[in-house]
Amino acid sequence: MQFKFDESTPLYQQIATQLEDMIFTGVFGQGDQIPSTTQLSQQLQINPATVLKGMNMLVDKDLVEKHRGRGMFVAAGSQEKIMQARKESFYNDYVKSLLEEAHKLGINKEHLMELIERGENDGTITD
Repeated sequence: MQFKFDESTPLYQQIATQLEDMIFTGVFGQGDQIPSTTQLSQQLQINPATVLKGMNMLVDKDLVEKHRGRGMFVAAGSQEKIMQARKESFYNDYVKSLLEEAHKLGINKEHLMELIERGENDGTITD
């Protein structure tokens, strides 16, 4: 389990994001226990309160459940919740702006679909 940090966002948010990615990609599956606050803070050499704040973000999103005295576990349906949230984010962050720019350029739906197909065919999109 590798964490990578940068200076652009607070550490607790990066911890939450990276743990969420690990849940999404199946590193931690439904019902799996995630490392404790103490384990992560020691491994990453950061304050336990920072780790806990990041983990609590996942609890607030209902992706992780606290089991008193046992630890934190991946909640049922977490991957699906993450998938839905990311699809909505993709729509808001990319599709809307793509459509706005296409409209400004006078690109209609058919031409936009041609451009998407062109991207698929020229190797831009790989499976």
